Amino acid sequence: MKIGFIGLGLMGGSIARAVRYFYPEAEIIAASRTRASVEQAIEDGVVSRAAEGVTGDFGDCDYIFLCAPVSSNAEYLKKLKPVIGPACIITDVGSTKSDIHAKVTELQMEEHFIGGHPMAGSEKTGYSHSKRILIENAYYVITPSEKVPKEAVERYRDLVASLKALPLILDYRTHDYVTAGISHLPHIIASALVNLVRDSDTEDGIMKLVAAGGFKDITRIASSSPEMWEQICMTNRENISSILNDYIQSLIRIRQKLDDAEGGAVYHLFETSRDYRDSLPVRGSGPIQPVYEIYCDMVDEAGGIATLATILASNQINLKNIGIIHSREFIEAVLRIEFYDEKSRKQAAEILRKYRYVIYERS
Repeated sequence: MKIGFIGLGLMGGSIARAVRYFYPEAEIIAASRTRASVEQAIEDGVVSRAAEGVTGDFGDCDYIFLCAPVSSNAEYLKKLKPVIGPACIITDVGSTKSDIHAKVTELQMEEHFIGGHPMAGSEKTGYSHSKRILIENAYYVITPSEKVPKEAVERYRDLVASLKALPLILDYRTHDYVTAGISHLPHIIASALVNLVRDSDTEDGIMKLVAAGGFKDITRIASSSPEMWEQICMTNRENISSILNDYIQSLIRIRQKLDDAEGGAVYHLFETSRDYRDSLPVRGSGPIQPVYEIYCDMVDEAGGIATLATILASNQINLKNIGIIHSREFIEAVLRIEFYDEKSRKQAAEILRKYRYVIYERS
């Protein structure tokens, strides 16, 4: 099997690492605007050799992954069209699918294209942060073109599954509608809420001072890359606008219930949202990245945090973040500890309980 990568950042590098691990004999070639990332991947044994741009080197590839920015992939499609073989499948890793499917149709390349969206990621970028397990147990949405052979779709689905991801085949229009609701709109809401608090704050910044707990939880994703989210929103405008309109109308209805002092309706809002939220998978993989955290009760005394950190370090558990919680409306604990993965979170909770720390875990 020969696989090509155009773009070798966080996602491209992670998929390439997974391919190399599960298919050690595969030939992997890569081209990237950042030459250093390809050279590092060759040194790591992930990539077999570098391609000098989008050339005939990609002509005999079984699969080609477009892992460049969404705005660049259309140009790469044009360059690939005259060089790819008759059985080659081109795929991408973008968060929106309608634009690239439209470009594929325009270029009459539907028989060669299967869209892909691995619902995984990190706040860090670049090949240096890529890792083989990034897509493991994460949903990997597959959006076949209308003219691509069914056998090719099945082969690609099997490839995704063999990399330990969870393939989910959807129409690309359905994909963009779904992600508009569960990923794109929440990012807009979080950013808008942060800006609202910023603009509504008191002169001495009291809102910012006490903002923690629930506020920081629901606005965490506002810290995402502005460049990436601009591209996502611009390539899924219609779906986001439609769902955003529905959301605005729901807020207007809620405001009216408050103005009319309809306590039963307000209760119903919180009851139905609680029940639906509690029915969600506890630790699923989705487009918004989970936070792996625990909360710990401890007395505020000199060396307390250092002792806890030493216990975890001696058990080879890396901390992503640790800090005192000053605003604890809905959190009983004093200390919040964040980890890089679920395994570390579970191990830390077990170890600290053995040392008689009181640990809280939130769903």
